[in-house]
Amino acid sequence: MSLTARLAELGITLPDAPAPAANYVPFVVTGNTVYVSGQISNGPDGLITGRLGADMDVDAGAAAARSCALSLLAQVRAACDGDLDRLKRVVKLTGFVNSTADFTDQPKVINGASDFMVEALGDAGRHARSAVSAASLPLGVAVEIEGIFEIE
Repeated sequence: MSLTARLAELGITLPDAPAPAANYVPFVVTGNTVYVSGQISNGPDGLITGRLGADMDVDAGAAAARSCALSLLAQVRAACDGDLDRLKRVVKLTGFVNSTADFTDQPKVINGASDFMVEALGDAGRHARSAVSAASLPLGVAVEIEGIFEIE
């Protein structure tokens, strides 16, 4: 089954690829690799803001990470000229969690993105990963994730 069909079966509609907010490009394609710039947590109602360990729990953080994963795939789709079925696999995700100094569940938060990639892509969604804390993130968002993807 194609990735596009799989997302439709799951009832998932990708957002439009977000435009960069500063002097950088949203992705770089070199050979068969796509490097996607950090995607911040954003939902239908706007930015998903908060600080894990203060005013946001792990489940809300995981939902914010999932929103980043949707934006990452939207950027890959844009990098593939609209043909998301060219995506072969997720290589690596690096997740940043806006959290308090004593918060230690960064992996559980970034699982929101990782679990979504596996749900959507099966084994091709399994990836290497880092999950780290940040004292703050742009615009007060809860999560930012960057990714590396292999395409055809």
